[in-house]
Amino acid sequence: MYLVYCFLILSTFAFSQWQQIIPPPTGNYLTSVFFPDANTGYAVGGLGTILKTTNGGTNWITQVSGTTNQLSSVYFTDINTGYAVGLSGTILKTTNGGITWNAQSSGITDDLMSVFFINSDTGYAAGGYYSPQLQINYGDILKTINGGVTWNFIFQPSDRALFSIYFTDANTGYAVGYFGHILKTTNSGFSWTDNTCGTYDWLKSIFFTDADTGYVVSDGGEIFKTIDQGGNWTLKVNGLHQLSSVFFPSAETGYAVGWDGNIGTIFKTCDGGESWVSEQSGTTEQLFSVYFTDDLKGNVVGYHGTILKTSDGGTTEVEEAGSPYSEFIIYPNPANKKITITDKRRLPGETIIRIFTLTGELVSQNKLNNQTMIELDVSTLVKDIYLVKIQTRAGIEVKKLVID
Repeated sequence: MYLVYCFLILSTFAFSQWQQIIPPPTGNYLTSVFFPDANTGYAVGGLGTILKTTNGGTNWITQVSGTTNQLSSVYFTDINTGYAVGLSGTILKTTNGGITWNAQSSGITDDLMSVFFINSDTGYAAGGYYSPQLQINYGDILKTINGGVTWNFIFQPSDRALFSIYFTDANTGYAVGYFGHILKTTNSGFSWTDNTCGTYDWLKSIFFTDADTGYVVSDGGEIFKTIDQGGNWTLKVNGLHQLSSVFFPSAETGYAVGWDGNIGTIFKTCDGGESWVSEQSGTTEQLFSVYFTDDLKGNVVGYHGTILKTSDGGTTEVEEAGSPYSEFIIYPNPANKKITITDKRRLPGETIIRIFTLTGELVSQNKLNNQTMIELDVSTLVKDIYLVKIQTRAGIEVKKLVID
């Protein structure tokens, strides 16, 4: 029922739709993306790269960061004021919407991987140092209470280098990192307690939708959820993907992105993280960060300067078989051995037919030329509901197919 809910919208079927944006020609990987409002966004990454958009992610321009260090995380407290942190203790601040970025002193040379502010003055940065050769591993947490004028070192957990930090209110915060460690503070970072969620994988990102409900993702492809302020964590997804970032624009709708070694992966939930389905990202690049300004409009960034954008929550509504506007007919439907696809328009040229599961897995692909009646063998498909994507020079149409 969940799969039908996620893909069946107002009696139409939905098909994954992410648009790949051509970024400025830097080619540097992008590690973090953040939008202070629906139109204005920033992405940061390798060699001090900072990009800015003012039209919701359709176009991006390069900003001068003043550093060649990798930038790992970006956060804005308002439309003009933002921070970026990175390797070797790098902290940058802008007060004019990124026109200029000024270095701030972190007081450390360890790598900073995440930055988060709870208001215009108070913010936190987390990171650490990890050397398997030297068998050294420790975390760093910094805090500012004056908008970054000064940053104070407040905590250094051993064996817990950190990747992500998140606060649900002025007192309560969480930081996650190596070997499944989850740190929590209830006194504005003065002290931290250590917990685990049952994995030894590295936890790469944490996000809370309210004071009680939160999510973490790991480089082992796991998604965990808590409903009791981090007291207990329940495994919701255990896949073969590397997950790098998780984000919820609302309590029910969330996204997680990463890589499976071959394609950039995007997972979506419509029921508060209880179930997740994969979406077709359209890229083979590793994806590092996701941010949505509402349930429908979002951006993802990744390796080789990859930027993806959606304006419909990663899905596009398409007409169901039998619609009066449909140009294709599939019969029989339901089917179990063969199907026939006819084209009312009888268009010449190449026709590409792909069959997907409702979770986005490609199970069949055929390319044909100048055929207005096509027969396909579907006897190998298991009983289920599938989406048939038919692509011609006139456009794309998607049909429901039931295998019984």
